[in-house]
Amino acid sequence: MGLVVAENITKIYSVVATKVSKDYKVGEIAIRALNEVSFEIEPASFVSFVGPSGSGKTTLLNLIGCLDKPTEGKLEVAGTDVLHLDRKQSASFRGNNLGFIFQDFNLLPVLTVFENIEYPLLMVQKIPGVERKKRIMALLEAVGMTDQRDKYPDQISGGQKQRVAIARALVTNPKLVLADEPTANLDHKTAFLVLESMKKMRNEFRTTFVFSTHDQKIVGEAEIIYSLEDGELVGKQVKGGQKNG
Repeated sequence: MGLVVAENITKIYSVVATKVSKDYKVGEIAIRALNEVSFEIEPASFVSFVGPSGSGKTTLLNLIGCLDKPTEGKLEVAGTDVLHLDRKQSASFRGNNLGFIFQDFNLLPVLTVFENIEYPLLMVQKIPGVERKKRIMALLEAVGMTDQRDKYPDQISGGQKQRVAIARALVTNPKLVLADEPTANLDHKTAFLVLESMKKMRNEFRTTFVFSTHDQKIVGEAEIIYSLEDGELVGKQVKGGQKNG
């Protein structure tokens, strides 16, 4: 009779939030922006947090991105308990594990497309020149921007700028990319092409994408949708129709 060995397998998550709350002080009054929010996000997920203005979407993204800290609860991002990181540690963690995409693109106007994508490698990870060029050219090809590599941001369209922003977010090989209303300034066709670029990158690099949005273009493409209202998580919808309250 063969020996049966029980394996203790720990599931890996990109994000684990356990009763996360966030309060802001307005004078002497504490305003609760998030109230005991709990959820788990698996690697290579395409996840959207939706809700009206003031529901807590951006606050939550800022917490996951280590730009702010929870008032209460536990938050693990890429396997790290981020609550206890100091300012310097948080900056290092962001640079090595996270990518950011913004609705206003945030490209540097004095740098070319190539240089904008290269910038995080120079500022954060100090990657050698040969490796930098290899990574950048691969990403330019992946987002269809190879022919625009020497152009400046004011010489390309909004959709092209957002594709450059995607490449820049991915050039450090992050475990998680956070996108705050990334298609808000794009028309429907361009937004769809940008989302397809993100999915292509997710499939190729196994990167987790987390969106904060009320844009139905993203909601329609997300595989998992978390709904927020007044700082509370009120629903989860998994693509295919499964719903959890």
